[in-house]
Amino acid sequence: MLQSATLQFLKDLKKNNNKPWFDANRKRYEAAKADIAAFVQSIIEAHAKKDPSIAHLQAKDCMFRINRDVRFSKDKSPYKTNIGAFINPGGKKATTAGYYLHIEPGQCFAGGGMYMPMPDELKKVRQEIDYNFADFKKIIQSKKFKTVYGDLDRSAEYLLSRVPKGYEPDNAAADYLKLKSFVAVIKIKDADVTSPAYKKQILTAFESLQPLNEFLNEAVSTTE
Repeated sequence: MLQSATLQFLKDLKKNNNKPWFDANRKRYEAAKADIAAFVQSIIEAHAKKDPSIAHLQAKDCMFRINRDVRFSKDKSPYKTNIGAFINPGGKKATTAGYYLHIEPGQCFAGGGMYMPMPDELKKVRQEIDYNFADFKKIIQSKKFKTVYGDLDRSAEYLLSRVPKGYEPDNAAADYLKLKSFVAVIKIKDADVTSPAYKKQILTAFESLQPLNEFLNEAVSTTE
């Protein structure tokens, strides 16, 4: 679980997103960062028993900087109002499927998968889903996955209006071939984040996601 002071810092940062305030509250930030890093490390070590591919990771390999890149943004707020971690064997900058943890008051969530893969990788994933739809369907329709996530995230930003070129509209996998991202997430209440049950909740979410990640990563590792 996380300390309530960690969420309070992020709440206050949202109201005071400027460098003078941040500099004056840097010790609070360092404490919040350390709190989340310790939690992320405990998740890595616990989930590595199920997924050994992440056993070598340290929290610092997975956590994103709080500073925003404002070069191409109209919003010049210097800091993110969340702290996130992408737990992936290749580290936080990897493009393969992994596990994601997002800490933001009122908008906490967890999950993962493969976010907006590049065209070549997207093509491979779609091809794998088409060729092995029975295996893919078994993963996303498993009791464990459906209990935690329900289904993959089908937000408009992740979805084509029609099946991609090369596939028939009546393809059995059409609903999933339309996807541009293959992610699943669960929303988490702030009260849960600071409760002893939080760690178990995250581990259950990651364990339920692991077969999907393995399917996706196997797809992009194949050579044509």
